[in-house]
Amino acid sequence: MATHHELHASPDTVHWGYFEASWEPALRVESGDRVSIHTLTAEPQDLPPEGYDVLPELLEVHAKCERGPGPHFITGPVWVNGAEPGDVLEVRILDCKLRQDWGWMIIAPLLGTLPEDFPNFRRTYVRMNRETMTADLPWGGTLPLDPFFGILAVAPPASYGRVPSPAPREHGGNMDNKELKAGTTLFFPVWNEGALFSVGDGHGVQGDGEVCLTAIETCMTGTFEFIVRKDLSLTIPRAESPTHYITMGFNEDLDDAAKQALREMISLIGEVAGLSPEEAYFLCSLAADLRVTQLVDGNKGIHAMLPKAVLPS
Repeated sequence: MATHHELHASPDTVHWGYFEASWEPALRVESGDRVSIHTLTAEPQDLPPEGYDVLPELLEVHAKCERGPGPHFITGPVWVNGAEPGDVLEVRILDCKLRQDWGWMIIAPLLGTLPEDFPNFRRTYVRMNRETMTADLPWGGTLPLDPFFGILAVAPPASYGRVPSPAPREHGGNMDNKELKAGTTLFFPVWNEGALFSVGDGHGVQGDGEVCLTAIETCMTGTFEFIVRKDLSLTIPRAESPTHYITMGFNEDLDDAAKQALREMISLIGEVAGLSPEEAYFLCSLAADLRVTQLVDGNKGIHAMLPKAVLPS
């Protein structure tokens, strides 16, 4: 019978700014189990002024965890029994909940989409209402929230060693794809025994592109169901929502990221509908949307979205 676990964020379960295949599991589960995972955000310099509630475990992580080459706090990893290199880990995102009533955003010199236009550092804070699921913007107005995790990952290939957290790669990581929210299922290629899933970088809401460098960064809890798939083989993550198939590409060159996402969609169409590559290419030109996932993480992202309804039954 499947078990529902809980994984808290603490200095024993959080890694600061990097991925590594040698991480010791924070939790071991069976295929089919569910896990609610608590996550953190905000480095010491990003903490808000008085009047905002700060989770005590965030301050404990600041004090006790080693900072790696990136800014993200990543909770995990979860070892899934039976997952072996060459398998696929299916991760069903069941829920994404806010843990606090505020988030933060920054503009940083030499980063973002328009560094030449915005050379000065700026940080701002955003109040969020968990009952109405809206954000009160500091310049006025409200914005509906649509929470998701910027970082969803399995461990990278062991030969990579310590991998900085900012750039998404074939193990997932900082994909910053706003479509990867509750109700969506992710499929990861497994590079290490146990798969070693981790999560972080909670976002209250984000537009495609994440153009200034950040979304509304906030602490969140996600609930996930893990299933080991021996019948699939992948080299890069893909996803599926109730209405769409989603493929992704990551590259320093946005054109190359688009080509990767498109090639992955052509391959997926062949797998699920039996179309030839030429037929799938035609269909992508008619019905697939290529969207800019993010422009600010070193490896830029493109995701292709194809409505399931357009495929032959």
